[in-house]
Amino acid sequence: MAKVNVYVTLKPSLLDVQGKVVQGALENLGYSNVTGVRIGKYIELEIEDSNNRLEQDVDEMCRKLLANPNTETYRFEIER
Repeated sequence: MAKVNVYVTLKPSLLDVQGKVVQGALENLGYSNVTGVRIGKYIELEIEDSNNRLEQDVDEMCRKLLANPNTETYRFEIER
């Protein structure tokens, strides 16, 4: 059994509206030293590696469902 941590974020060239709202809220709370906020997703998967294709399978899962390749980037870490 492997645990996979997937991190999905907007591509750097895209405006992160949610991040801007959070940055504004942090500034309103007195944290004026925050110069940028980007919001993303964190996904944990538990996978049985029965076919020895774990990396390929996780990459395919990310491309097909977990991330939008048009607007998001992703990376993952596998813990065995």
